[in-house]
Amino acid sequence: MKANCRALRLSHVPAALVLLIAACTEPHPSPTGGRAPLPSRPPPAVALPSPAPAPLFIPMPKQSNDWRDAPATEGDWRWALEDGASVARFASPAAATLVELRCDRPAGVVRLRRAASAAESAPLTVITTSTTRVLSAATDGGPGPVLAAALPVRDPLLDAIAFSRGRFALDAPGTAPLYLPSWPEISRVIEDCRGG
Repeated sequence: MKANCRALRLSHVPAALVLLIAACTEPHPSPTGGRAPLPSRPPPAVALPSPAPAPLFIPMPKQSNDWRDAPATEGDWRWALEDGASVARFASPAAATLVELRCDRPAGVVRLRRAASAAESAPLTVITTSTTRVLSAATDGGPGPVLAAALPVRDPLLDAIAFSRGRFALDAPGTAPLYLPSWPEISRVIEDCRGG
């Protein structure tokens, strides 16, 4: 057994000598010309103060004098057949009639009536996308002050009202302008009056 231990110890000596000699020699250079340099650490980040936030810019709406940009008058058109006459009324949500278009077939006219603030005659301005016309309007004997004008059934202003791009306006002195939708009820009265 002693012989085995001694042989075991001596077999390790040559291996230890090889390692010792290898440690004493200079290393061979690598094909890249040496060891790759370690990446340098970035310098510590310096906290910069954050820039002040840009002021919030909210563009103000441009003031427009164009009647097409004004808010629409609240209400709805309603069509009815009254005593054989085709009638379209624009009424406010409170059910007050603001405008009426009525076919007077025997006279060959379409009567345009608009609620007014005074019981006196005044010019009534009709504004459409294609034309503007001032009508001579007189007070009407209906309930409340009303301005009324009669348009011949073939008057191009009726077509301009019916085909105005989405809306038309009615204005009279002493009253707020009305910005009304040009809905089919208007065309119905005009066509009924023309015999169409």
